Amino acid sequence: MEKAKISANQLFILMVLFELGTAMLVPLAMRAKQDAWLAILLGMIGSLVLFLVYYKLYWYYPNLLPTEYMQKILGKVMGTLLAFIYILYFMYDASRVLRDFGEMLLTFAYPETPLFIGNGLLILVIIYTIRKGIEVIARSGELLFTFMYILAVSGFILIMGSGLIDFTNLQPVLEEGLIPTLKVTLSETLYFPFTEAIVFTMILPYLNEPKKAKVTMLCATGLSGINLVITMIINVSVLGVDLTARSQFPLLSTVQSIQVADFLERLDVFFMFAMVIGIFFKISVLVYAVVIGTANLFKIKSPSRLSYPLGIVILFLSTIIASNFQEHLYEGLKIAPFIHIPLFIIIPPLLLLIAFLKNRKKQRE
Repeated sequence: MEKAKISANQLFILMVLFELGTAMLVPLAMRAKQDAWLAILLGMIGSLVLFLVYYKLYWYYPNLLPTEYMQKILGKVMGTLLAFIYILYFMYDASRVLRDFGEMLLTFAYPETPLFIGNGLLILVIIYTIRKGIEVIARSGELLFTFMYILAVSGFILIMGSGLIDFTNLQPVLEEGLIPTLKVTLSETLYFPFTEAIVFTMILPYLNEPKKAKVTMLCATGLSGINLVITMIINVSVLGVDLTARSQFPLLSTVQSIQVADFLERLDVFFMFAMVIGIFFKISVLVYAVVIGTANLFKIKSPSRLSYPLGIVILFLSTIIASNFQEHLYEGLKIAPFIHIPLFIIIPPLLLLIAFLKNRKKQRE
């Protein structure tokens, strides 16, 4: 662990930017059709319960990284193995987000540019930032968070002013009942993007006010969830269910529809700015967790030395995990849940149960 501290406000900002990240980019929860917004809301509520589990583990071991307290809970061998699995997952998740960025860049502006080049430029900036430490990442978040929200509010006002919104596209609500929406929640929105933020258990030991950790995590998730609900309501209201589901990047299509007084149009660049900011911080947090986790697990005194080799591995992984964007989305929807369920839902409560029993035994002694 580096000797650094971040404030509760900085943690809040990083979590919001992380959870918005690529979730605003893709057609999230569209298997629920016009009830996609409800699936996102239910996913957010479910994730709040899991965040309490993650927080309680931090409460038992406030000064330790998960890679350390997993070994205390499960023993040296099993704890090291489990910690290594989580590091591999963070690396895989970072490569998926990087792939999202590359596909967006190629679709939007540079169709003839190789995917490797676009991804490589971003990962180099991220590596440079990570080498500066978590405080620099957090301060950068403070600087760009306000700018991102100015873009978001401006976009919302322009969409309203364009008269594009048709709320009848959201009807009928729960046309097929609640069960299909719950299925989407349990297979998609509970994990992406909300409980992906389990990576912040690697950041919590740097918090300078541990007592504020729980409130900060819950409030950040609540704000992110509300933003995503509003975004999906706008997408479906403007584009309709069918077009939103077919679009690779629904929010981009919505922004491209803006036209005010035959003068203000083609505002795609605002969309790009906001997406690049969110994706940058999501990958930065994931790669930082990989770097400090690897350094801690293998007793490497200078974590920054790992930034370049691990960053290059993530770069190459982002180009080979799928042959095209459709396959990439299919893996995220159909295969990733089999990874998410044990890592996000099953293992953390088991770790908490064992930690609880061990701490109670110590108190009795």
